[in-house]
Amino acid sequence: MFGMGSPNSDRTTTTCNALLTELQQIWNDIGESEGDKDRMLWELEKECLEVYRRKVDEAANAKARLHQSLAAKEAELATLMAALGELNLQSPITRERRTTPLKEQLALVTPLVEDLKLKKEERIKQFVEIKAQIEKITGEISGYSHLINAVASSNLEEQDLSVRKLTEFQTHLHNLQKEKSERLHKILECVNEVHSLCGLLGLDFGKTVSDVHPSLQGTNLEQSTNISDSTLEGLEQAIRRLKTERKVRFQKLKDIVASLFELWNLMDSTKEDRSNFSRITSISGSSELEIVEPGTLSIDILEQASAEVDRLTKLKASRMKELVMKKRSELEDICHKTHIEPDPSTAAEKSSAMIDSGLVDPCELLANIEAQIIKTKAEALSRNEIMDRIERWLSASDEENWLEDYNQDENRYSAGRGAHINLKRAERARVTVNKIPAMVDNLINKTLAWESEKKKLFLYDGVRLVSILEDFKVTRQQKEEAKKRYKDQKKLQDLLLTEKEAMYGSKPSPRKGNSFRKVNGYHLSRNGSMPPTPRRNSIGSPTPELRTPRSYSGRQNGYFKEMRRLSTAPLNFVAITKEDAMSSSSVCGSEPESPPQG
Repeated sequence: MFGMGSPNSDRTTTTCNALLTELQQIWNDIGESEGDKDRMLWELEKECLEVYRRKVDEAANAKARLHQSLAAKEAELATLMAALGELNLQSPITRERRTTPLKEQLALVTPLVEDLKLKKEERIKQFVEIKAQIEKITGEISGYSHLINAVASSNLEEQDLSVRKLTEFQTHLHNLQKEKSERLHKILECVNEVHSLCGLLGLDFGKTVSDVHPSLQGTNLEQSTNISDSTLEGLEQAIRRLKTERKVRFQKLKDIVASLFELWNLMDSTKEDRSNFSRITSISGSSELEIVEPGTLSIDILEQASAEVDRLTKLKASRMKELVMKKRSELEDICHKTHIEPDPSTAAEKSSAMIDSGLVDPCELLANIEAQIIKTKAEALSRNEIMDRIERWLSASDEENWLEDYNQDENRYSAGRGAHINLKRAERARVTVNKIPAMVDNLINKTLAWESEKKKLFLYDGVRLVSILEDFKVTRQQKEEAKKRYKDQKKLQDLLLTEKEAMYGSKPSPRKGNSFRKVNGYHLSRNGSMPPTPRRNSIGSPTPELRTPRSYSGRQNGYFKEMRRLSTAPLNFVAITKEDAMSSSSVCGSEPESPPQG
């Protein structure tokens, strides 16, 4: 019962045995009976067992408490490891657990738990700080500047505090910071654009941005500027509104500048008067986006320019008659250059009489003449191709006239100065003259096509161009026929002279000079000047003179009719019989006059 395995147990057993022996000796000395001895030994053993049982129970309770403390530490360790995401961390008490005493196991796990508690506290601080920044930036973006502490630290203990979760929060915070930076940059750009537009339009920049949000006037944009969606939308709406106002004012200013230029030109305003508005007239050739100078589109500038337009308009009304005459003169100049007959309803004399009598409003008359100018310019533009062809035809006709005069010159082959130049020009002129019929036909076709398209006649100085061209063709044909008859007549005269010489003797010496005397007349050039080469008149000439549009310039339709009557009249060539030729030769004693060289 008292046997133990340790040295202390052996000593205790020896002591107990000695005491028991001493007790038995005492009992013997006393004279106790065997029954009493057995009873007292049984009571002694019972007391010993109770002491051992009490010690065992105390030891068992201590062991249970150690197990409970160890289990609690392990559970706390597991919770901390799960919360902090330390899944790769292994508890030291799991290895050789059966051989390690409980107190040692508890001593091993307790420091680890304390370290993880400190780490958890640091992690919670990081989460609280990051969440506070996230909530602050989120509130700024959403438009709410106050912080909402929706998650307290007590709640954070129950959440995931792992590095992965912390990284997610840090990434989210970084994205929010980036978005905040982008919004600040965009708001700054919008504010700068609003500032530029307000300066251009002469508006109050401070009031404009304050209407969007008061914080936009702050100097420290990063701290005070509201970056919410409503602020961005408000700035964008303000920019669109300012751009619309800029477009309206720009167009209004352009219209005012156009009116100024028109009035200045009409009133012959001096450079000094115009220089006062040089700032706004400089935009006439600029686009809307190119105007950036502050105040250019302000209300004051528009009012000043409008006031100048009103002043010139009133002045224009007092000088309207002079302006009407000036515009009518401009219309006549355009018509003269383009060979278009001006509208007789606004003739200078008639317009002056109507203004003096008060029958018409001078402004309406001026507007009518301006409309006629626009219409004439448009018609002149559509006539360009035909007018170019007319110029080429007239140039060719000039060359033809020059060639006829050149062929009549008896000294054209002399060795004088410039003879070789005239000879080369004559060669080129013959090539050009051969193209005249084709030029005329093409010009007729072009003119008819133009008339068909425009549903009106193509008039050249009041005469239909097709009639001029047809008359030119008829006259040219008559001229060619007249030349042919003249050549035939000359051949007959030469034959009669030959027979006369055979009958009456040798040929008398010819008379010097050409018997066909040139009429001292000239042909007007395109600009109205007189060329140095004399031209033959059709009167007394063996061939009719060709008429070109130059012949009709400044004439009325009556001239055209008269010309057609003269040009289409039969040519009065006298048929010379053989007897008449002989009689004429015998009386005059000279040869017939030489015809002009064709």
